[in-house]
Amino acid sequence: VRARMAELAQYFPPGIDWEVPYDTSKFVGISIREIVKTLIEAVVLVFLVMYLFLGSLRATLIPTIVVPIALTGSLVGLYFFGYSINVLTMFAMVLAIGILVDDAIVVVENVERIMTEEGLPPREATRKAMDQIVGAIIAITLVLTAVFVPMAFFPGSVGAIYRQFSVTLVLSMAFSALMALTLTPALCATLLKPVSETGHPEDHKLVGWFNRWFRRLTARYQSWTARVLRRIAFALLFFVLMLGITGVLAYRLPSSFLPEEDQGYFIGVVQLPAGATRERTLEVVEQVEQYYLSQPEIARVLSVVGFSFLGRGQNGAIMFVTLKDWDERRANESHAKSVIGRANETLARIKQAFMFAVNPPAIPELAALGGFDFQLQDRAGLGRAQLMEARDRLLQLASQDPNLAGVRAEGQPPAPQLFLDIDKVKAAQLGIDINQLNDTLSIALGSAYVNDFVRQGRVL
Repeated sequence: VRARMAELAQYFPPGIDWEVPYDTSKFVGISIREIVKTLIEAVVLVFLVMYLFLGSLRATLIPTIVVPIALTGSLVGLYFFGYSINVLTMFAMVLAIGILVDDAIVVVENVERIMTEEGLPPREATRKAMDQIVGAIIAITLVLTAVFVPMAFFPGSVGAIYRQFSVTLVLSMAFSALMALTLTPALCATLLKPVSETGHPEDHKLVGWFNRWFRRLTARYQSWTARVLRRIAFALLFFVLMLGITGVLAYRLPSSFLPEEDQGYFIGVVQLPAGATRERTLEVVEQVEQYYLSQPEIARVLSVVGFSFLGRGQNGAIMFVTLKDWDERRANESHAKSVIGRANETLARIKQAFMFAVNPPAIPELAALGGFDFQLQDRAGLGRAQLMEARDRLLQLASQDPNLAGVRAEGQPPAPQLFLDIDKVKAAQLGIDINQLNDTLSIALGSAYVNDFVRQGRVL
């Protein structure tokens, strides 16, 4: 889109320019960079651990090759399942990086052990090692998969949160097992060298020092474990104490439905009384815009009058407030949540309209303004007055619940009505069908619902 706009800008009239005031892809880009950073850290740690314990650069190279290939395979699976790169799938990849290296390490270490203890060449050692651990690799994968697969079938909000997360993890683990059964043994048979050629790991100064230090640490750990086992009552008492401390901390820590992410923008809603004109709405919107632009954390504001998440009409407006880059907002008070809190406190003093700012949900499927939505139905057919009374009573009770915040009603209140007196005789003379006329007026003055459709796993 940016490339196309830059091309079209060459034909703009003099004095006309363009910019992007609202761009949600920046947050995804930041998340992808964090994924790459985590991947690099994981690869470096795997490299160090493998080298220190095995003392072989060739053995260290094998898991380093396998991890990005397994991640690429999981991305291919996501593509065929119709999922995209988003916060959930990337969060699963961060967690999967720590799991992906396990299978490769198990294979490499077993091959190295057989080569060291039995003196076999790499190809024969790999065959013997795989005969011993194929069942274990498959069993580990099935056990981990059994943990995450049920999450993909959860209904409601839990399903919306964890479905893509579960699928990403399962795909990553499946490709990791596939690599452990195919690519990793092939690399072991071709890259590894016999111990007679590479020398014993103890011959390397750094590796030898580490192994001696690790053996001393292991001996001390075994000694402490033996002492604890001789005082089992004290160990159990300490364990119960730790459980109690964990329970107290879990109870005292604040909880939330979903953690709020600083996505680089937030949404403002402006709602005037029913029947308010567009001119009145514009006055309030301009006043709110001046406040937003006066804040040092805010870069620009995009306002749309006539539409909001509470309904359509000239008495409503929605505002997309873009924050400055994250590098310019490192302080806690510059976080999106803090900016929204200050904005709501200030906007509450403006009495001409009902206004609030809200952080958009990290998962689009979970309501338009974050949290969750309820729909109240008049199943007994008691009428609008009774329905509104029940709604107000429900809102009052919900606002008293300490677990809920920002409880509000969606939709437009009753507004003045305009009655159109249609001359049906003249319409018939002009050959205008009365049903088509009614449909045209309904669409022109209000809106028309056609249908829903499914795209990339989401109902739109």
